[in-house]
Formats: sequence, structure tokens, C-alpha cells
Amino acid sequence: MQKELTITLDEQVYEQLHRVVEPERISEFIESLIKPYMITEDIEAAYQKMAEDEAREAAALEWAEAIIGDAGNEAR
Repeated sequence: MQKELTITLDEQVYEQLHRVVEPERISEFIESLIKPYMITEDIEAAYQKMAEDEAREAAALEWAEAIIGDAGNEAR
């Protein structure tokens, strides 16, 4: 199901949008930009699922321990 939304854009942005994107594809274009920022999962459940992945956690710990020594060598 689709919903209609009216938005307001700066005139230059509007004109450039119409030059770059075919008018019948503007909705699809804007949706593709916005969609990655929408959180669809319960964030707490997602973190729990990641924590249960033992191989991923082991790799993350190995990476963290490998770079910890670099923290003291940074230029200030």
C-alpha cells in the first residue's frame, strides 16, 4: 500500500531533482534514500541476536584487542 506525502523543497533542489531523476521515478528515488534510515527491527533484539553469534563476537574481540595498542600512539 502506498501513501501520498507532500514535501517542500528549495527551488534549486527541486529543479536539480527534475533534471537528474525522471519525474515518474522521483518517489522511488526519494524512498531509496530514506529507507536505509528506517529501523524496522527492535534494536534491542537485533543487538541480542548479534551478541549470540559467537564467531562474530570472537572476531570483534580479536579486532578490538589488536588495535588497543594503537590508541597510545596517536598524534595529539
